[in-house]
Amino acid sequence: FGVLSFQNLALRELPDVDPPIVSVETTYVGASAAVVENRVTKPIEDRLSGLEGIRKIVAESSDGISRITIEFELSRNIDDAANDVRDRVSRARDELPDEADPPEIAKAESDARPIMWLNLSGENMDALELTDYAERRILDRFSVIDGVARVALSGAKHYSMRIWLDRIALAAHDLTVADVENALRTQNVELPAGRLESTERDLTVRVERGYATPGDFRALVLKRGEEGYLVRLGDVARVEIGALESAGEFRGNGVPRVGVGIVKQSTANTVAVAEDVIEEIDRVRPSLPEGMTFEVSWNSAAFVQASVDEVYQTLAIAMVLVVFVIYLFLGTKRAALIPAITVPICLVASFAGLYAFGLSINLLTLLALILSIGLVVDDSIVVLENVQRRIELGEPALIAAYRGTREVGFAVVATTLVVIAVFVPIAFLEGTTGRIFRELAV
Repeated sequence: FGVLSFQNLALRELPDVDPPIVSVETTYVGASAAVVENRVTKPIEDRLSGLEGIRKIVAESSDGISRITIEFELSRNIDDAANDVRDRVSRARDELPDEADPPEIAKAESDARPIMWLNLSGENMDALELTDYAERRILDRFSVIDGVARVALSGAKHYSMRIWLDRIALAAHDLTVADVENALRTQNVELPAGRLESTERDLTVRVERGYATPGDFRALVLKRGEEGYLVRLGDVARVEIGALESAGEFRGNGVPRVGVGIVKQSTANTVAVAEDVIEEIDRVRPSLPEGMTFEVSWNSAAFVQASVDEVYQTLAIAMVLVVFVIYLFLGTKRAALIPAITVPICLVASFAGLYAFGLSINLLTLLALILSIGLVVDDSIVVLENVQRRIELGEPALIAAYRGTREVGFAVVATTLVVIAVFVPIAFLEGTTGRIFRELAV
C-alpha cells in the first residue's frame, strides 16, 4: 500500500500554505482610472467589505479596468468564498455603468501560478502572427495534458480592426464619434431574417452583414448627405487591421516572442506534468512553420526535482549510517540486518498515511521521514540489545527474544507515545505555521 500510495502522491517543493484568494475584474473601456475608481471599484468594494472570513481586500483601478483581490482566512473554503463573492457582486451590478462589461469572478488557487514558461518565436513573424498560431495550434494541445489546469499566454497581441477617425472630416460631414459608434453597433451585426415557406420547399433567410475586411468597414454607411450622397466610414476615418492593445511588447534577444505558461492542477505532480509538457514540445516541433522555434525558457520542476533528489540522498545516507553504527557497536551482521530491514519497511508504509491524509511529498515530509529513522531505530536498538544480552547469558534465542522484548516492551511503547503526544497537537495549529508543520507532524 505504501508503494501504491507513493505513485499517486503529488510532488512539490513545499506544502500548500497559500490562502484562498478570489479576484473580481471589471472592464470599462474608455474610462479613466478616476472614473473606474468611483463608478466601478468603489461600489463593488463596498458590497464585499462585509463578507465572512476576509483577511484583506486589495483594489486597483487603472484606465479601463478595475481589479479587486479578496484574500480570505486559511480556514475558509475557497468554493464557498467564491460563491459569497458572486452573490455580493450580483447585488452591485445595478450600480455599475451600462457600458461596463459584467464583472468576472475567478478563484486564485494556491497553484494558479505557472510552473513553467515556454517561448514561441519566429523569423520575420510579429506578435500578432505568433499569438494567432499559438491560439490555433498550441493551446489546445497543452491544455489536455494530464495534470494541466490551464495554459496562459504572455505578451499576446490579438487582431482587431482599428478605426482612426479624422476629426476635421467628421465636422465637415456634421458627424460625431457617437454617430460612428451607433453605426458600427447597428450595422456590423448578423441577424436572422426569418423563413420562406412554399408548397415544395422551406428556406431560411440570412442577411450577411458581418464585416470582416477593412474594405467592408470603409464601405459602412454613416448617413445620407446632401443630394443623396452616402457618407461612408472611409470618408471620415482610416481603417486598418492592427493589435487590440499596443501598449506592451515582449521580446527576447531582440526578437518578438509569445510566452506560453503551464498552470498545473492543485493535486498534480509538478515534475510529472513538466515531463509530459516537454514530451509534447518534442511532438509539436516537427509541425512548426519554417523559422519558428518553441523552447522551454523556465522550468520550476527542475528545482523541485533537484531539491527532492538531494533529500532522497540524505535519506539513503542516514539509513546506511544507522546500519553501520549498529554493526559497529553490536558487532554482529545479524543485529545490523534487523534495522536494515525495519527502516525501509516503515518508511515505505508511511506513504500510505500521507496519501490517507491528503498530503504530498515535499521537503518537509521528507525531512520528517529522515527524523523518523531515528525513532524507528531507537526502538529497534533497545529491543535488540536486550535480546542480545539474554542470549549471551545462555538463554535460547526464541526464549531470549520473548522475555527480552517483554522486559522493554512497555518502555518502547511509552517513548513512542510521548513522541506522538508532542507532534499530534502541532497538526492542529492554525494559520500559515500550522499549514506548514501539519504535514511534518502527521
